Parts: sequence; structure tokens; C-alpha cells
Amino acid sequence: MNRKKHFMPLIAGAALITIAACNNSATTEQASANDSTKVEASSASPLDKKNFEATVDGKQTDLYTLKTANGLSAAVTNFGGRLVGLWVPGKDGQKTDVVVGFGSVKQYQDSTDAFFGGLIGRYGNRIGKAKFSLDGKEYKLFANNGPNTLHGGKKGYSSCVWDAKQVNDSTVELTYLSKDMEEGFPGNLNVKVTYALANDELKIDYEATTDKKTVCNLTNHAYFNLNGEGSGTINNHLVQINADKYTPVDATLIPTGKNEPVASTPFDFTKPTTIGARVNDTTNVQLKNGKGYDHNFVLNANTGSGLNHAATVVGDKSGIVMDVLTQEPGLQFYGGNFMASKNTFKSGAKDDFRTAFCMETQHFPDSPNQPSFPSTTLNPGQTYKTSTVYKFSVK
Repeated sequence: MNRKKHFMPLIAGAALITIAACNNSATTEQASANDSTKVEASSASPLDKKNFEATVDGKQTDLYTLKTANGLSAAVTNFGGRLVGLWVPGKDGQKTDVVVGFGSVKQYQDSTDAFFGGLIGRYGNRIGKAKFSLDGKEYKLFANNGPNTLHGGKKGYSSCVWDAKQVNDSTVELTYLSKDMEEGFPGNLNVKVTYALANDELKIDYEATTDKKTVCNLTNHAYFNLNGEGSGTINNHLVQINADKYTPVDATLIPTGKNEPVASTPFDFTKPTTIGARVNDTTNVQLKNGKGYDHNFVLNANTGSGLNHAATVVGDKSGIVMDVLTQEPGLQFYGGNFMASKNTFKSGAKDDFRTAFCMETQHFPDSPNQPSFPSTTLNPGQTYKTSTVYKFSVK
């Protein structure tokens, strides 16, 4: 396997949150710290734990709260391993919910977007023409995004019920067994994901093993607005991405196979630039293809050890700064181009056009069909391991 090896560095004080693959017989354990029926949220729209207690596919769903001593807190549901909310202290000391989400399992099930806050697998992003080959054998997938497979297919991991164990006040561990040929992917894949809060950061650790040669590319699909859920456009957020190249796409958003320089294009975020500064450049074919930013950035190589600094985003109103650090070679920057005011978030706000963005750490889209891209092949006897951190401060 020519996959870039991942090493999991120790981050001082970080609690591991392990999210395991969707097992057939989900079991849910929860610490007494999560007994309250109310979960911290904005005073206008507190989360009711009871709204997350449901039975889906014969398995029990629930809501888990995470917190740190310095005020960072989060809510996670084992329905799709979703990050429901993330409350960050701002410059005025007040907490801002920087992750958009819903107030119940039913709202997630009914949403026109299946991915809000969810864990994504078996393959994050797109696979062209809904098929790929391993050792000469072709595997056909479900085409749920035009002619392509997106984020795992018809029912990806964001719609599965994960087994959950709350390890402590700041950590939840999720596991899932993705069975052989689930959504067309070969091999029984045992997945473990850990969400952990420590000091000023959220760390997500991913781990997986297989009993048959397969492909694996896991990520999280949190939608962020650093000014707070329901605060309006994200176009004035400042973004800096540590990437000199990106992967251009065709009209169906499948990479052409080339890594192109960002210099002298609207994709140059090597210096802090607002999301909206060039997003409406009608002369740029790539922006037309993505209806804005929906592209994979080729992260510059890490010159040191540990996590690579992928991106920095600053909320223009809140002053909240989010640094994204990862072991992955790519970062999908999505600017909320397909949000269409069809869903109502937990704050009561609609999912209006470009009112949230995603920074999905990943291997590249369509890698199983692109020999020049970093490999996503996972063999029996090998362990897929990767970590991503979202670190917060105030400007």
C-alpha cells in the first residue's frame, strides 16, 4: 500500500473520543455526567436530550455532551456520529455555537442534506461514475450525486447508528462495523472514531481495519459559521489555506487528475482572503462547476513532525479563529453553495445560501480511479489511522 502513513502524535491533555463503526447490535453507554435532559446551547434554543432518544434501524440513538474547564463544549449524537453543536468562548466571554445543526434525530432524518455534522465513510467525497477497481475486479457503487458516488453512497455512515461510549466529560467513543459489500464496498471494515475536547480544541481520531482489500477515506462534515449559527453569510470570513495547488474538477465535480497551481486564480488562499472576495467570478470555469468553492486543496507538505497546519479561518463578527490541523494530504473547502433555505436549524434559523462552510480533511476525491493521487487502499493486517484538530482562539 502506497498510502501515506499516519502517526498519531500526543497532544497534551487531549482526551480520545473513539467513534466505532455502525455495528449490527448497537450498544450505548453514557456517563452519569450526561444525565441532564438539557444540553448547553443558546438560551433561545436549548437542546432537549429527549429529542435524540429514538430507535433507528433497531438501534438506540442518544445525545452526548462534552466539555472542558475553560468553557469549550460540544454535543454529539450517535445517529451518524454527528457533531450537533460546538460552543466556543468569544472575545466578549460569551459562548458562540460555531457548528450548525438540528434539534432532534427526526430533523436530521428529514433534512434535505444528509451530511450536516456527520461522520463520512466508507469514502469521503466523490468517486467518479460510481465505480472503481481493485486488483482487476470492478466494484459498482450507488450513484447518489449525478453519475457519481458521494460520501459513501445511498446510506453512508452519517445515516448509521454508531455504538457509543462516553469515556469521560470530554470524550465520546463511537464504533461501527461496515459489513462486506455495504454500499458496494468490499471487506468488513471495523471503524472507531473518537471525539475529544481538550483546552481550546476539538480532536477527532479515526481508526479502521479490514478483512479484505478495500478503500477507506474517512472525514467529518461539520458545517461551520464562526459568527454563530443563524448569524448570516460566511462570505466575510477570512480564510487562509496552506496549499499551493488544488485539484480542478469537471462539470460533475470529479477531479481531472491534475494538480494545478492556485496562484493567479480565485483559489489562492495562501494569504488571508475573504470567502466572498472572488467567489462570484463568472469567468472562472472551476467556480462555475462548483457553483462556488467545492474543491480539494493539495496541502503543502509538513516540514516538521505531527499534525500539519491546513487552514485558518476567522469570523469577521465574532473574532473567533479556527485553525485546522491534520495528518491528511487534502482539504475540501466547501462554501455552502447548495444550501437553499429548506431546513431549520436548532437556533430557528434557516439553512440559507452560504451561511455555513466546511473544512473536510481527507485524501483526494476519486483517488481509487486516479493512480497519481495518494492511495486510499487499505489491506488486511494494516490499520488506517489519522487525526484532525479544530483549534480555537480569539483575535
